[in-house]
Amino acid sequence: MKYIDEFRQKKQAQGILDKIREISKKPASIMEICGTHTHSISKYGIRQALPKNIRLISGPGCPVCVTSASDINRIIDFSKSRNDVIIATFGDMMRVPGSSSSLQEERARGGDIRVVYSPLNSLDIAKTNPSKEVVLYAVGFETTAPTVAATILAAKEEGIKNLSVLSLHKLTPPAMKALLDSGEVEINGFIAPGHVTAIIGANAYRFLSTDYRSPCVVAGFEPLDALMGLYMLVKQVEESRCDIEIEYKRVVSWDGNIEAQRIIAEVFEPADSLWRGIGLIPGSGLKINSAYGGFDAEARFSIPRGAEDEPKGCKCGSVLKGIITPEDCPLFGRTCTPEKPVGPCMVSSEGTCAAFFKYRKAS
Repeated sequence: MKYIDEFRQKKQAQGILDKIREISKKPASIMEICGTHTHSISKYGIRQALPKNIRLISGPGCPVCVTSASDINRIIDFSKSRNDVIIATFGDMMRVPGSSSSLQEERARGGDIRVVYSPLNSLDIAKTNPSKEVVLYAVGFETTAPTVAATILAAKEEGIKNLSVLSLHKLTPPAMKALLDSGEVEINGFIAPGHVTAIIGANAYRFLSTDYRSPCVVAGFEPLDALMGLYMLVKQVEESRCDIEIEYKRVVSWDGNIEAQRIIAEVFEPADSLWRGIGLIPGSGLKINSAYGGFDAEARFSIPRGAEDEPKGCKCGSVLKGIITPEDCPLFGRTCTPEKPVGPCMVSSEGTCAAFFKYRKAS
């Protein structure tokens, strides 16, 4: 199949569902670890169509959502303290509430805060504003990291001195390990994200099989992809297997994108990172290495950590760990809506709360 509509055919979807119902006997709690999967599953009513013994759990698959309250507050505080700095960031980060403000509110108060659609846009901003420092507030998983690394490499090659990056990148496999180690939620298998795995390769999940006896299937994002990935996982559960499999073979390989991995390794190195709701996960972040230290905003400006204050009443942290669903949060759909979000899970287009709210009739 080559076209998107081929992956949305109702008859084929029903056929896969029939196969799942036919073979599924054991209880299974399956976590999708990607916000795009969460939205696809919600949009197409997949959660409700599965047998009752299969429970789908939405994990920490939204980069905006997992950015800690401390890191949200620190960039907001920094934007208020420096009028000689332009902050560049992605659109969703503008609306994430901090303890007392947001980047969107600070921009309304006169702060020079700009939305970029690609990290390379921040390079253009730096070139056209040579008298100001430009700080790229970079969040994202392994999918975004190569483009940020490429931006830093381009800045160095072009001799751009007024651009730096606050790297808040997160790595997916360490978070999966942390969730299993915590034991807070029973997880019998993972649906792994196709775009992240296109970069890191499916071999990055081998530890799930060898160390945790947990099956994992890398799936694409269309409804037939998600259903086939679930079928492959259910089959493993029923056969008591714990293999790593690829459903999304048209995009994902076992070794991943070697060039993207090389660029990431040249500019970044693993670092401990703070995740909203989960806490500090060893080796789960990326910091700029010493060879490119001149582009490290954290070192360049000594940006202090912000307050680790969660929005009052917000259960986003528990949602991210799969302990509760959005409907279990007392704020969901009441005081917390996409128009007036209280927590980041309702802000981002990849957030679990946003998905559940948007597709409430299906969910």
